Amino acid sequence: MDLDIQCEEMSASRWTELKSSMNTSKTVRLDDCSLSASHCKDIGSVLSSNQTLTELTLNNNELGDSGVELLCKGLMTPSCNLQKLWLQNCNLTDACCKHLRSVLSTKPTLTELQLGDNKLGTSGVKVLCEGLMDPNCKLQKLQLEYCELSPDNCEMLCSALRTKPSLRVLNISNNKLGDAAVKVLCQGLMDPNCNLQSLHLENCRITAASCGDLSTVLARKPSLTELSVGENKIGDPGVALLCQGLLNPNCKIEKLWLWECGVSPAGCKDLSHVLSTKESLTELSLIGNRLGDPGMELLCQGLKDPKAKLEALWIRECGLTTACCKSISSVLGTNQTLRDLHMGGNKIGDAGVEIIREGLMNPNCNLRSLWLGNCSLSAACCGSLATILSSKPSLTELDLSNNSLEDEGVKKLCESLKHPNCKLQQLVLYDIYLSSEVDDELKVLEESKPGLKIIL
Repeated sequence: MDLDIQCEEMSASRWTELKSSMNTSKTVRLDDCSLSASHCKDIGSVLSSNQTLTELTLNNNELGDSGVELLCKGLMTPSCNLQKLWLQNCNLTDACCKHLRSVLSTKPTLTELQLGDNKLGTSGVKVLCEGLMDPNCKLQKLQLEYCELSPDNCEMLCSALRTKPSLRVLNISNNKLGDAAVKVLCQGLMDPNCNLQSLHLENCRITAASCGDLSTVLARKPSLTELSVGENKIGDPGVALLCQGLLNPNCKIEKLWLWECGVSPAGCKDLSHVLSTKESLTELSLIGNRLGDPGMELLCQGLKDPKAKLEALWIRECGLTTACCKSISSVLGTNQTLRDLHMGGNKIGDAGVEIIREGLMNPNCNLRSLWLGNCSLSAACCGSLATILSSKPSLTELDLSNNSLEDEGVKKLCESLKHPNCKLQQLVLYDIYLSSEVDDELKVLEESKPGLKIIL
């Protein structure tokens, strides 16, 4: 049994009721429930008595260090078999880390720890790393985003990477690390004992200087399949360096996130080469880069290559217009692996949708999810969208938020949603002004199709 409660104030009677449920639950989620240290004594008791409890999520509660101390007493009992513990944004400081260190060093069942958005600081993370490096620790996933890490922490994290082959996922995004710290971290990543699969370094104040070290890691560590360096100003020079590692035959990258990295059409040329040669790459995010139509044209050249196996592409807010839609349509008509296309926030207009429709209607197109929010669309394009919905059963998700579709356009969509060939599961229509009549029509339609969810 699972217990999943979010955003609920806990009265005394309600808490008594939930304590009973927690004692028989395998997973417990109590996010945003105004819990405090006083509740942690009861949760600690549950941890010590409920041997089937394997996942505990307490995000966004004011537990504090004293609350975590009480949780750790329960975690340390021999009968506790918890595997995943999430304590994001729980008002924790370095003071709680000694208790978490004890848990890490004595509880081999714990494989996942989320401590993001807590002010652990340099000293707190150093203490955590001591527990992480203990032979008894079998942690696989560690998340420390927004934890006020400093460059000094990377020495300890480097040691942990060298000594902890179980660690698969490390998220240290949104910490002021810098290039020198990432260089140290890469030394640990290069160690033969390191088996890290996913590394998140978003907004870590790194530049193109770090990309040479990361490129070397990519070229030598086939275990690393996910890399995110979003919101770092690496620019086209950094992308060029990363691509050198990505193109190495040893590199087995699957997911690459480069959002808001200062990439221009020049960087797209290198990325296009990667797309056309790296068959392992299935997800690419370029959100918030000023690629423009010239950059998109270059990416499309790579995507049309038979070796391109990309499944998901995020190009939201990339300065695209109608001019690049012919190339996108050509990709949709030839690339059979692409499943998710997120291109909201680009002024492609009604004419762009009409052009893209040709590719979407091609039998080779297997797209499942299409995001066109805030794309300067009007009711004029809804006829084309309706045709797609009624004749493309592979399409299960469509986002048209923040467009001026009005009643006229949405009515056309409603007719196509009734078509037996339409298999849409989710239609997103945020920030679209509709009359009460059309609003009611959408509700009736949603009720008549159990598999359809319409988000207004």
